[in-house]
Amino acid sequence: MKSRCKRPVLWGLVGCIAALGALTGCQVDTNNQVLPSPYYLQGNLQYFSPGPWFKLQGEADNMKLYNEQVAAQQGPPGPQPPPSQPQ
Repeated sequence: MKSRCKRPVLWGLVGCIAALGALTGCQVDTNNQVLPSPYYLQGNLQYFSPGPWFKLQGEADNMKLYNEQVAAQQGPPGPQPPPSQPQ
């Protein structure tokens, strides 16, 4: 008499392994390449608000203001000598 008990256990084990593989959504590292989860399109989105294009704008404004103040204290530039003529 053959035992019929082995096949349902085997198919149950195969079914559990297949279900576990199908339901797992994690990153895979293959050949030093990280592949995304199959569910990456359904994940939470992160929003990063746009910042200023020039991150040192405040410093540039202060330098311009300082240079204008120094130029105002020195007065207008005097007459420049004519450029020398090559001989």
